[in-house]
Amino acid sequence: MLEISIIEENQHRIISLQGEVDASNSVELDQAIHRLLSEGCKQILVDGSALEYISSAGLGVFMSYLEDFQEKGVTFIIYGMNEKVYNVFHILGLDQLITMVNNHQEALDILYGA
Repeated sequence: MLEISIIEENQHRIISLQGEVDASNSVELDQAIHRLLSEGCKQILVDGSALEYISSAGLGVFMSYLEDFQEKGVTFIIYGMNEKVYNVFHILGLDQLITMVNNHQEALDILYGA
């Protein structure tokens, strides 16, 4: 089961993920990211602190937007993932392609230059 909420905060948006991202619900994650891009959002954070599991389908959603983020100048940061979920990104080398930090404050420091 996956719960997605989008929080507006200052100049950026936070996609909060709770539960598991798998093939059955990865389209919901895709729609959330697509919506923010279509609204012209330039700063997107993903709160992964309540994310318990992510499948290859979920990873594929993030990977499918990497080029769009670069072309549109979007800052995209994932924060707060537990070690198990982070390791999935790390094994596939996605931690080299996506900015990942420990917590919300570190993400804000990157966005707004601490």
